[in-house]
Amino acid sequence: MANMNKRVAVMDLGTNTFHLLITEGSITDYAILEHEHIAVRLGEGGINKGTIQPEAFGRGLATMQQFGQLINNHGVDCVRAIATSALRNAGNGQQFINQVKELTGIQIEIINGDTEAGLIYEGIKASGCLSANNTLIMDIGGGSVEFILGSNAGIIWKQSFEIGAARLMDKFHQTDPIPQASIAELNAYLEEKLTPLFDAVKNNKADTLIGSSGAFETFTELIEKPKNEGFRLKDVRNYSFNTDELTKVTNAVIISSHQQRASNPAIIPVRVDMIVMASLITRFVMQRLGISNIVMSTYSLKEGVLAAELS
Repeated sequence: MANMNKRVAVMDLGTNTFHLLITEGSITDYAILEHEHIAVRLGEGGINKGTIQPEAFGRGLATMQQFGQLINNHGVDCVRAIATSALRNAGNGQQFINQVKELTGIQIEIINGDTEAGLIYEGIKASGCLSANNTLIMDIGGGSVEFILGSNAGIIWKQSFEIGAARLMDKFHQTDPIPQASIAELNAYLEEKLTPLFDAVKNNKADTLIGSSGAFETFTELIEKPKNEGFRLKDVRNYSFNTDELTKVTNAVIISSHQQRASNPAIIPVRVDMIVMASLITRFVMQRLGISNIVMSTYSLKEGVLAAELS
């Protein structure tokens, strides 16, 4: 019998953001006790060089101590800290893990891209937006992008690509607004890198693209906030885009300047620059695969880990 009052803390330690979710209850009915997103920017200054820079390292440690404090305050039964692309590829990633363990007692698990994609699928499945039809799930992180093809019956194909928004920004977005030539270069790069994705969908056409949290939450807010000031993302689990509206906001993002994005209340600070690359990847995938039915889910990796702990 599952413990109905089990308190679980799940951390998703990403390249840009460290997330903490503390819940109590079962996967179908849980209360959120804490939900923190801290813009650690672990990849800053070194994402494509393979090391965590000293300032980023310090921000990461401070955030983990903060999380440790919250976990202790809530008397949590089970703690999972999952690290992805930035820590996976950093030469000093193990040093970071050791220091966190020493300071907080939290043991960080590094997972590979394949495991990450599987957990994202479980999170999306728990959000209730999968159907019997083939769906393509896309999760744009700072370090990597996961693609999962499947339905509520299971996964057909999944792969993680090291083409996250922070990595692409470092490569293609040096001038702001981004020049047309850089967009053309980026599209050519994606065309080459995403060959396994194109092969996978050849035989299993997907009718829907589900964007998992992150940038897709920003797209949702860019569309909904101007219409309704009281719009709160935390009241939403899944959201279906009007394709024209999505095209319009991603267009506006792509041609915008840093200043225009920074002054837009719908864009959180950590995403002010990343959102350009995220918009371009999203548009590339939509156009390349001819998918016009796009859905956002606020569930992702953390909820996938939570589903495993609570099932």
